[in-house]
Amino acid sequence: MTNNSSSQTNNKSSNGNGNKINGNKSAKRRRTQKEETIKFISLGGVGEIGKNMYVVEFKDEILVIDGGLKFPEEDMLGIDLVIPDFTYLTDNLDKVKAILLTHGHEDHIGGLPYILKYVNKPVYGTKLTLGLLENKLREHNILNSVNLNVIQPNSTIEIGKNFKVEFFRVNHSIPDSVGMAITTPVGTILHTGDFKIDQTPVDGQITDFQRISEISRKGVLALFADCTNAERPGFTMSERVVGNTIDEIFRLAKSRIIIATFASNVHRIQQVLDAAYKYNKKVCINGRSMINVVNTAMELGYLNVPKGMLIELDDLDAYNYDQIVMITTGSQGEPMSALTRMANSEHRKVEIAPGDTVVIAASPIPGNEKLVSKTINNLFKRGADVVYESVSGIHVSGHASQEELKMMINLVRPKYLVPIHGEYRHCIHLAKIGETLGISRENIFTIEIGDVLEIGKEKAKITGSVPSGYILIDGLGVGDVGNIVLRDRKQLSLDGILVVVVTLQKGTNKIIAGPDIVSRGFVYVRESEQLIEEAKAIVSQSLEKCRDRNIKEWAQLKQAIRDQLGKSLYEKTRRKPMILPIIMEV
Repeated sequence: MTNNSSSQTNNKSSNGNGNKINGNKSAKRRRTQKEETIKFISLGGVGEIGKNMYVVEFKDEILVIDGGLKFPEEDMLGIDLVIPDFTYLTDNLDKVKAILLTHGHEDHIGGLPYILKYVNKPVYGTKLTLGLLENKLREHNILNSVNLNVIQPNSTIEIGKNFKVEFFRVNHSIPDSVGMAITTPVGTILHTGDFKIDQTPVDGQITDFQRISEISRKGVLALFADCTNAERPGFTMSERVVGNTIDEIFRLAKSRIIIATFASNVHRIQQVLDAAYKYNKKVCINGRSMINVVNTAMELGYLNVPKGMLIELDDLDAYNYDQIVMITTGSQGEPMSALTRMANSEHRKVEIAPGDTVVIAASPIPGNEKLVSKTINNLFKRGADVVYESVSGIHVSGHASQEELKMMINLVRPKYLVPIHGEYRHCIHLAKIGETLGISRENIFTIEIGDVLEIGKEKAKITGSVPSGYILIDGLGVGDVGNIVLRDRKQLSLDGILVVVVTLQKGTNKIIAGPDIVSRGFVYVRESEQLIEEAKAIVSQSLEKCRDRNIKEWAQLKQAIRDQLGKSLYEKTRRKPMILPIIMEV
């Protein structure tokens, strides 16, 4: 796709009588006046799945849409979470007017507890979305300092001097999901949020086509559309299909049923509760995040739980296996999740037994396939009957496939189309769909994280970029682990570490004690005595050479040890351990 668009200005036009009117002067005047534009910037969520965060800017005002996270990639050793680099917001803090939320999934709200500590601006979202966010803010002890504002799916609010925001309901895999139309002096841009078109949703709340149509009739300058499923033909199946599958599983199960799903998939949880009620079973909720979401959804009226159905984990022994249903976390094979610990026989209270039916009601997030596969294999080893997506209809996507995307584009009829919320290939697929529907390829933009897309009434183009990327969360540290630390962790994981300890005489640098060598993750010292002795000799020789050259700076001594020892070890082992010299002086 090209990233520039332009429109030609006719120098001559015709009046009502067919007379030619010279338009050169007015065209020249238009060229000398800089066109007002809306800036759109993705700080996360394009070219990737996760950490969605978008900026809409006009003059001296900024709106932020979502603030999500994503889980670390395989080479991000020790990292817990990844959030967008929000430096642009802290650098323009006075401009930021509000943060608007589309729905309550982790990849849209999970980064906010970290972001709001630095960008504490009013937050707008639907009741369930803010309810889920409150749990996170409470854990971070910042709930009382954040201004949360509940909106309805059909609300219209004015923010600052230049923004009017109209929300509209969309279907997704979590209730209370919305898209939004943001009207500015330049024009209206429409953000779909995560959506699919479900004609038979579990809660009966269908996408608000009427409101989208009303907004579109006024004219939409640009459509920012969810492209996650843009490569999938046809329509995404309804959530009710999963309900039928769950009912069949309950009917056929002879023993205990354990169902793993995303904690935030409230529709799926409700379907399990409905089936449990139909077949007269008790339900136990397992996993901290699952318990938090279920409690919040119950309090806000988004889950209908018959009285007396829920039981505690400690009460399981009071019931026969065929009376029990457990809803748990771990659908992504996370190492510390409840289901994974059960599969590994490491759970403190639940042991997988032969005859258990384990249902994984979610598809693996890209990158988690190996973890999920390992969990499934371990469950089979324990004697469970495992039901998962590739062999059943136990999961449907929450995102629009090609025909639904066509329907949305045809309904909105935007001048410009910008794919968001997808990997690069997904963006390209949606761009091609846009072309087939008559949108000029010059008006379709496949942007990257940090790109500044300026949109005017007459033209749009990418004009630059802003600081962007990611911030790594490691324990309580936010951003204190960067590429250098990750590089060191990778080296340690590949070739280990060798610690060299030596004591020198002050002034003369004569070796008094050592060198002693400690190996971790490189070689087993007791089985590599000759190698270790040779390494000690090389260290001694390096220090002697430095003493002969009157080199006394510790930095130079350490570097000499690293260079000589590293070269020798690589020749003998073809490994490059991290060498850490420790020099003491007496």
